[in-house]
Amino acid sequence: MKVAYIFATSGHTASYKLGKMILPQLEAGTHGAQVVGMFFFDDNTYLLRAGDPMGERLANVAAEHGILLMMCDQCALERGLAEGEPGNCVVKGTVAGVKVGCFPDLYAALTGNPPDQVITL
Repeated sequence: MKVAYIFATSGHTASYKLGKMILPQLEAGTHGAQVVGMFFFDDNTYLLRAGDPMGERLANVAAEHGILLMMCDQCALERGLAEGEPGNCVVKGTVAGVKVGCFPDLYAALTGNPPDQVITL
């Protein structure tokens, strides 16, 4: 089964659910599903800042397994993690391999490797 995660809720979503559960399982090869993408909203985008230890681990796993890492463009712009305008911006100061965009960009990026399930956390 192929899954995509959307990290939409604030709080400990990224630091706890991703950092303590999903990421260690991906690193150990025990997650049980093939993760094809992760989309980050609001303050969850901060996880993808260059130098963030968990973000760097995630970037390594994403590169190794071909996992799309994408941030909401408006969320990233508000937090200084992108430059430009909504709908036309580029990442700034993030870990390697991160993309930025809106839902149409996410759909397009996953077209070649679509998930069977989308899980919102």
